[in-house]
Amino acid sequence: MSIPASQLPPLTEATLWQILNDELEDATVNQLLWHCLGYRYDPHTQTWQSDRVPPEWRQDYPEPPDFMGSRPAIVKLTRSIPPAHKQLLKEQLGFPGYEIKELTPRRTRRATAVNWLLSYRATQAEAGAK
Repeated sequence: MSIPASQLPPLTEATLWQILNDELEDATVNQLLWHCLGYRYDPHTQTWQSDRVPPEWRQDYPEPPDFMGSRPAIVKLTRSIPPAHKQLLKEQLGFPGYEIKELTPRRTRRATAVNWLLSYRATQAEAGAK
């Protein structure tokens, strides 16, 4: 099941901090990522449409992956962040990272999700500026 795009939280700084602070459900974080990647849920056929999804994602994940629960999916997400955008968490949000005692796979995945969303937002702004 999917949240309609109109009901997803906007990609604002407040939303990104909610993800980092574990204030948004994993399902919502996944759906934000899915939407940005191009996955669309068709309620009539009750299937996921992937025609807008980049081929490298569509090939490995014809249906949207559980980024919060899947190491391979989050690793692919990490690797898809362009080198120029790898530090956006620090540069744009001033995120200092987690202390060693706070590190868990779930928190690391949430930080990766936010960094990817920042990269997505930057890429969209760059495309709009052209």
